[in-house]
Amino acid sequence: MTATPGDADVPDRVRDMVAARQQQLETVGADPQALAEQLRQVFEEFTELRMHYQFGIDEVLTKVEILRKEFEQMHEYSPIEHVRTRLKSVESLVEKALRTEGEMTVRAIRERIHDIAGIRITCSFVSDAYWVAEMLAAQGDLEVLTVKDYIASPKANGYRSLHLIVRVPVYLSTHVEQVPVELQIRTIAMDFWASVEHKLSYKYERNLPPELREELDDAARVADDLDARMERLRGEIRPMPVHEGGLFTQRPAPPTED
Repeated sequence: MTATPGDADVPDRVRDMVAARQQQLETVGADPQALAEQLRQVFEEFTELRMHYQFGIDEVLTKVEILRKEFEQMHEYSPIEHVRTRLKSVESLVEKALRTEGEMTVRAIRERIHDIAGIRITCSFVSDAYWVAEMLAAQGDLEVLTVKDYIASPKANGYRSLHLIVRVPVYLSTHVEQVPVELQIRTIAMDFWASVEHKLSYKYERNLPPELREELDDAARVADDLDARMERLRGEIRPMPVHEGGLFTQRPAPPTED
């Protein structure tokens, strides 16, 4: 599901969170009038901020769709199965900005929150996930900022995916915005597992009962085994892609936990 840029109204909960943050800052000697003006300015800039990030999603999504259509029409095979996009809501963005602390200005928020815009690409095979990442990274107007390889080094909870943050230029009427977009590239098995884990974590507020945690751990191992089996069959469908001098010539070091 593709998010739409801009909310009609800022939810009351967001106002409550910001008011609480303002009250907290006031207790440490900040100027209340200056704080109120700062927070009002943040509200005014959020719509423009989200618009820029939606445009960033559109730019990268166009590149992904071009690759998919090229392979479907010219090679009778596409490494890209499904694509979904996400843009953080105003409520979610403000909530994370408050949780990560720091200044409540748009510039400061952009510097410390890098998953405002996201694109999830689902592939059939593990090698295709790396292949898609390589093809996107090779495009001259995409700058790869960070790579976290949770396929080579899964998270402790069993989560596997390839994460890249890329920066794409967005050409506006008066200037160019350099917009970071998070890419999550994974197999169908990884995506299915992550979706179930997310739903369960949300239901139990990240405090899963031990028996469910054990079931998820076992399911993660099954998904990993399925990917390995499918990878062995991959050569019967299309020869393995060759990565020469690309992003994963040397695998990145195991990522730290977010």
